[in-house]
Amino acid sequence: MRWRETCDMTPMHACVYVCPRVRVARVPVEIPMSLGTQLIWLFTLPIPVACVAWTVTHEEIFREPRDYCIRRSTDDPRLLVRKLFYLGTCEYCFSHYVALVAVLGTGYRLLLDDWRGVVIAWLAVVWVANQFMGIHGRLRLGIKSSRTEIRVLEEQLGESDPHAT
Repeated sequence: MRWRETCDMTPMHACVYVCPRVRVARVPVEIPMSLGTQLIWLFTLPIPVACVAWTVTHEEIFREPRDYCIRRSTDDPRLLVRKLFYLGTCEYCFSHYVALVAVLGTGYRLLLDDWRGVVIAWLAVVWVANQFMGIHGRLRLGIKSSRTEIRVLEEQLGESDPHAT
């Protein structure tokens, strides 16, 4: 009798061995992740979370929906509507929802294997994603200020150099 292997590729599931002659339901076997694997997930999963949250709340491609959310968050007379639309304009707030989808979609848990591990993972992913976005924002600001300084120096050199074309 030959055994075959079936796998569920979520981080908390291991492969289940099923005999082809016996009808057995595919039930994943829960195996807790090692602490090292959890840490790798903790610093990998926030990368797409930060990418999505930053892109939606800052980049030009989402300007029109973001401008609409900004208008509704400032002009609507109802408090609940203003707060709801504000969530689409703040990268910190928006990252909570993106992280929740990412954590639930991957089955990632941190430190504990029950719902508490999901909550801890969710908040930790939010924190790391916001650190990544802060680093990204500071890098962009540094690059922009360097470009501005270079442009100003080029203009000054262009005005003072009589041989410039």
